[in-house]
Amino acid sequence: MNWLRKIRPLPHEWFFGAFLLVTWLRLLAAVGPLDPNALLYLALIVINSALIVWCEARDTRPRWYARLWYYPIVINVVFMNMGSTALKVVSQRRDALLQQFDAALAGVTPSLRAQAIVTPWLTETLSFCYLLFFPYLFISWAFYAWRGVSSFRRLSVGLFTIYAFGFFGYSMVPAAGPYLAMADQFTVPLAGWAITRLNASIVASGSNGVDVFPSLHCAVSCFLLFFDRRRARRRFWIYVAPCVGLWLATIYLRYHYLVDVIAGFALAAFALWLTARWERYAGESAREPVSHNSATSPQP
Repeated sequence: MNWLRKIRPLPHEWFFGAFLLVTWLRLLAAVGPLDPNALLYLALIVINSALIVWCEARDTRPRWYARLWYYPIVINVVFMNMGSTALKVVSQRRDALLQQFDAALAGVTPSLRAQAIVTPWLTETLSFCYLLFFPYLFISWAFYAWRGVSSFRRLSVGLFTIYAFGFFGYSMVPAAGPYLAMADQFTVPLAGWAITRLNASIVASGSNGVDVFPSLHCAVSCFLLFFDRRRARRRFWIYVAPCVGLWLATIYLRYHYLVDVIAGFALAAFALWLTARWERYAGESAREPVSHNSATSPQP
């Protein structure tokens, strides 16, 4: 059992594990241990820990893939339950606070000023860019997983660190966004066509109601873009223009406050730095397992 002493969780496992633990403790204090959300977070903590131990006990590709693919699954579970979770530990949404930050930074939430440039064509174009977030994310998971455990591991270190901090932000500063919280202040409708209607429908049905601060659309897409720049330059050039459109869309389409976007970019920068630092210091542990039957540390 000496391998137990050598268990080294990856950076995102520390951060996401800390988010799960802190949120579980907050739920315990707010609603007790038998609340469905508290039980869910406890289960996620147990599964997370078990997968790490199981993988470290025998270092094989199938076990690494199970350990790494847990996170695309768990972030969807957490996201879908975040609305009820956040409003059990925080009494109300914090849109007014975020509006105050925007007022300090820009005088007013930029979405209000963007009304001056609203046109159907621009709305349609930026709605299309906003919709590309999910294909970009899913394709990136598949692309780097297909490249091997080491590539998928590098992606996971930064990407799921972003989700750990992002979900913590949702739970601490739940907010609905300008398009809901400031609806009475907008005088120009966002008229468009089929893509605009599709995007609005997906946002309305897919939002958990507190997914504003920080902007994970900005954080995740920025991280993926510059992760690609180092490792898949062709993908970088394919996605750079749509990503810029996506960042503009968060404000133009009234989904985010300026402070959300700034926090999202700061989070992406931290994740890129963390990934690069981990790569430099991880050494052999960052490399590909040799075979499905290997029970030793990954080899060159």
